[in-house]
Amino acid sequence: MIKPRELNELGLPNDPRLMAPAMRLINSTLGRSRAGEAEHEAMREAVRTLAVVPESMCEHPVLGPLARLYMELFPAGTQFIPRETPAPWRQWAAGEADADAVRQMETACALPAAVRGALMPDAHLGYGLPIGGVLAVRDCVIPYAVGVDIACRMRLSVLDMPVARLSECRESLAAALERETRFGIGAEFAREERRDHAVMEEDWNVSPVTRTGRDKAWKQLGSSGCGNHFVEFGELHVHAPARIGEADLAPGVYLALLSHSGSRGTGESVARYYSERAASLRPALPKELRHLAWLDMDSADGQEYWAAMQLMGRYASASHELIHGHVIAAIGAQALTHVENHHNFAWEETHDGGRVIVHRKGATPAHAGQLGVVPGSMTAPGFVVRGKGSEASLCSCSHGAGRAMSRAAAFRQLRREDWEAILRDNGVELLSGSLDESPQAYKDIHAVMAAQRDLVDILAEFRPRLVKMAPDEPRRS
Repeated sequence: MIKPRELNELGLPNDPRLMAPAMRLINSTLGRSRAGEAEHEAMREAVRTLAVVPESMCEHPVLGPLARLYMELFPAGTQFIPRETPAPWRQWAAGEADADAVRQMETACALPAAVRGALMPDAHLGYGLPIGGVLAVRDCVIPYAVGVDIACRMRLSVLDMPVARLSECRESLAAALERETRFGIGAEFAREERRDHAVMEEDWNVSPVTRTGRDKAWKQLGSSGCGNHFVEFGELHVHAPARIGEADLAPGVYLALLSHSGSRGTGESVARYYSERAASLRPALPKELRHLAWLDMDSADGQEYWAAMQLMGRYASASHELIHGHVIAAIGAQALTHVENHHNFAWEETHDGGRVIVHRKGATPAHAGQLGVVPGSMTAPGFVVRGKGSEASLCSCSHGAGRAMSRAAAFRQLRREDWEAILRDNGVELLSGSLDESPQAYKDIHAVMAAQRDLVDILAEFRPRLVKMAPDEPRRS
């Protein structure tokens, strides 16, 4: 018996409209003749031919009906035909460009649907699309070009409490971070501690993944993952009068709270499910493009993923809202204003005179006048920025400093005592964190910001002082 996975590997897209009749036809034929291995191999070869040139199989005594159905369902075929010339793209390198990221960007721009790309100055190797990669495509969405942590985002709140409290009330600020946040793989709140938000009353039946993942999402609502996710208090330096969020801030130094996290376990499940689904529908994609398999926007899968991605975006935003609300209330402060933005998402936008889907994987939207937050590291400053609307970058900027070394390399090469010395020298207290997040593992944020002067204006500078991240976890280190 030939199974669906084998037919998919032979080149048939895993579309139930095609796969179900294919299974019935092929296996009933093989079963009737009590076929041996030779007959099975002949059938496999016929299926390979059908997947590539279905028109040649229309009169086949067994597979003819399947070939005609295949041509009806996929009139353009499913074989990968690269563009004659790659879609254009530009890069904003801070120093020497990451060769792996450049290679991935070039590969992505060979996709048939690619329109244009951009590579941000914090770019480094990712899956499919590089981290710091921006890709505009027509009529489709690429789950892996959004990323595994859908809607990973930043939120910065400016508080009405004097910045002197950072030293005067350090213990109470630390206690609020410890008590009101949760970090790490599988981190969640106990039932009696669960956070409540209107996002949990939305329609979670938009996809099978969100439907089954709703309870897990609720447990993790208001928590943060591992890796580079954090919640931290710091100083916000405003050097000139600036409109930040809903407030006009005078020059000065403000106490601020900054957080970075995404859509947690349910978002990861959405990403993996639809990435695998996309790959199964594009079996002819070469190996280097398997992580860039796409879903047509007018398909049921494409609409499901798009709706699930949007829900994960609202869920991630709700988590940040709850983190800030609970931590700020715990210290008896109020927020004067806030700024927030996604940096792993896809948007429908107009560029070059047409509607396109813009994927920003580790890149921040920077439309004209749009505010965003670009963090540095646990000792390097982050920045509140205002977009200049650069069409050359598809209205994007970096999402941070970008990694200078991989996590594996950081664990191999860095020493905890050096890391602790850097923290002391910069006046930063780390409540918990992992060695692979040491500042030494990151690029120079000042070089990154200098490389994108044509993309954003800097409105304020955030300097971390009290940092909470996920602790070392055996599964990661």
